[in-house]
Amino acid sequence: MSNGTPRQFLEPHILSLLRRLAAFLKSRGVKSYLVGGLVRDLLLKRKTADIDIAVQNDALKIAQDVAKLLGGTYVLLHEENRIGRVVLPDKDNISGGGQWVVDFTSVQDTIYDDLARRDFTIDAMAYDLTELIHSSEQALLIDPFGGLGDLHDHLIRAVVPSTFTDDPLRLLRAFRLASELGFAIDDGTEFLIRSDSYLIATIAGERIREELLRLIAVPRIDRLLLYMDELGVLTAVIPELGETKGIIQPKEHYWNVFEHLVETVAAAGFLTHSGAWEYAGKEVLEFIPCTDEIGHYFDTEVNAGSTRGTLLRLAALLHDIAKPETKAVDKMGRTRFFGHGSEGAGTAVEILERLRFSTHEIRFVATMVKYHMRPGQLAQDMELPSGRAIYRYFRDTEEAGIATIFLNLADHLAARGPNLELAAWKAHTRLANYILEEHFKQSAVIKQEKLIDGDDLIRIFGMPPGPEIGNILEQLHEARAAGEIKTHAEALDYAKKLLNKG
Repeated sequence: MSNGTPRQFLEPHILSLLRRLAAFLKSRGVKSYLVGGLVRDLLLKRKTADIDIAVQNDALKIAQDVAKLLGGTYVLLHEENRIGRVVLPDKDNISGGGQWVVDFTSVQDTIYDDLARRDFTIDAMAYDLTELIHSSEQALLIDPFGGLGDLHDHLIRAVVPSTFTDDPLRLLRAFRLASELGFAIDDGTEFLIRSDSYLIATIAGERIREELLRLIAVPRIDRLLLYMDELGVLTAVIPELGETKGIIQPKEHYWNVFEHLVETVAAAGFLTHSGAWEYAGKEVLEFIPCTDEIGHYFDTEVNAGSTRGTLLRLAALLHDIAKPETKAVDKMGRTRFFGHGSEGAGTAVEILERLRFSTHEIRFVATMVKYHMRPGQLAQDMELPSGRAIYRYFRDTEEAGIATIFLNLADHLAARGPNLELAAWKAHTRLANYILEEHFKQSAVIKQEKLIDGDDLIRIFGMPPGPEIGNILEQLHEARAAGEIKTHAEALDYAKKLLNKG
């Protein structure tokens, strides 16, 4: 915990911003307090880009005025509770997210009453903003619920028994904070979570989405998911996961379906160097594709709050979601799950629509779920796949093609678990590496200038305008990507053969 005056631990850029805010609020005669996460992180000496300020005034009006003053964007968060947000550009990306977020709340009675309405004791502390900025040595920590002691003890503790009934989203926030800070949830708060877990279903999907994406990005996600399930929260968020519990799998699988899904999420984080997995070490990572291009691919944002990497983990959690409904036992007594990828894609769409994910995010995840077995099926009779097979795979999976390969690899790891055979893993990753290498080669070819276009087909071969031109061009595209044609003359000859075949 920090020693010395609290202002010492404010980074210069945050201190500068707070000075401007304090001066503006003082000029309006507005009493203001620094509250919540920034106070907690200040005491822990952690970086943060989120600033919470409680004002004894109309927070919505203050937020709008601050947005105008500092050239930011005003966002209404909650009209009834008078909560407004100002998003400020961070051109130098000091915050790590390209923007600063300042939330303003109205102190309805006293600052003590305001803190009593907050979620956890470590977030229910405050500093008088003017005191902190101008006379840091005399600034007193306002801590009516023992938050400082809980910081010392590394505990997440609810402020009041009604913490989760007041706002059920805090059920997810408790787990996220515990994971991010390396804290434990105290016994009394665990009891409240278990009792109130069902309430998460009453929260708007878009609010759950935001917390879920932050949760699924934590390093030891497997332990967190099992902990959430133990207290009844995970299946309250995604009830469909409850159906996967106890579903036994074929002998090559180490875990049942539910356990396998959890382990696949962890394995996906491990393979993308964004998490840990206790059943594999460096020798496993040696064989996986690892390039700057792939790293950039997974870091690319899909929508606000989500990247391809976080959506890969989400797809890992859902990829076998349809196994319970597709389970069958053949005449030989073998368990099969025919069509679980396609069925699971539909279920994933329903879940993500319910949680208000964007169309882009839903399509990306559903594609991974649908095709998660296909990369391993591209090789026939131990032979590497043809250029055409690779082209068609990426044509069907589109943007999700690379992520689906990594999901397939994570699926392999989480099927074998402690029984992973390094030789089989090496063969599997050899296929993945080959598919990716060929894909990047094909992508480079595709980016080159077209050999012929639709006008050529009309002018040279007398084809009438229509969908058939598109079909011919797509087949030429595939042949060129596969390396079967390389010149204008070869493209014309290939088109002629296609037309002669009718």
